[in-house]
Amino acid sequence: MLSIPPNSPLSPLPAEQSLVRPLILGSTSRYRRELLERLGLNFSVVAPNVDETPYSKESPRDLAQRLALAKARDVAARHPDAIVIGSDQVADLNGEPLGKPGTHERAVEQLHRMSGQTVIFQTALAVVCLDGNFEASDLAAVEVRFRSLADTEIERYLRAEQPYDCAGSAKSEGLGIALLDAIHSDDPTALVGLPLIRTARLLRAAGRTLP
Repeated sequence: MLSIPPNSPLSPLPAEQSLVRPLILGSTSRYRRELLERLGLNFSVVAPNVDETPYSKESPRDLAQRLALAKARDVAARHPDAIVIGSDQVADLNGEPLGKPGTHERAVEQLHRMSGQTVIFQTALAVVCLDGNFEASDLAAVEVRFRSLADTEIERYLRAEQPYDCAGSAKSEGLGIALLDAIHSDDPTALVGLPLIRTARLLRAAGRTLP
């Protein structure tokens, strides 16, 4: 779902402005950095300073969208001339947000809960350029159906891949694909962490020329 405030038309910024604007990825995620590199653009990485604690009763969808925009705004406030990309992903298990497990024990718990379930990975994207008066956001919802997982399968997988920095404890681009029955998405890289179809669309809207 593309969201653009009234003061941010989809018509690109003037070419003479967009060509000189630096591009910044407001994320320290190596997965997002590797994905953005696929577009062949020069960019730098700046860590956002954002509290990622969910609000009371905040839905996974709303949480992902709020954090993606907050990250982009935070970095843009320090680099107002730049086009800044912010993104966030939250795993949605029956309306409950699941973030990065951080530890082996929490990853085991997450995968037990997701076993045999359909999980929606809400991957939100925001692009902000303060000097260009541009702000837009979008959301890619990826439906993932997990197989029924045995304790030994979960343990083998986690010991092999250690996906403790991934929302939902599963890396679909690696061995985690073996834990799944199906993936449904209209933006293939969204599950990895950055929906590149939507990213390219918003960058063009912000006036950035893509190869």
